[in-house]
Amino acid sequence: MTSSAEPTSVRFTDDSFFVELDDGRTIGVPLAWFPRLLHAKPAQREEFSLSRTGIHWEALDEDISVGGLLAGQADLTRVRAEAA
Repeated sequence: MTSSAEPTSVRFTDDSFFVELDDGRTIGVPLAWFPRLLHAKPAQREEFSLSRTGIHWEALDEDISVGGLLAGQADLTRVRAEAA
């Protein structure tokens, strides 16, 4: 089943961020999962917009979906080392 929960707010600590959903749940994930957010300045992290399906940081070129967070998915754009 696909979640229809929408994000209502986002907050940050030094090493994590939390997304409040309109159904009462809160998702907390480590910033290490999202290197662009981890390395961003606190003011840059606060420059986001919410949509029905996720969060977008224009200046950081970062989009995070609620569905991905609920599935436990980290940043899927990370480059993985290839075996020789």
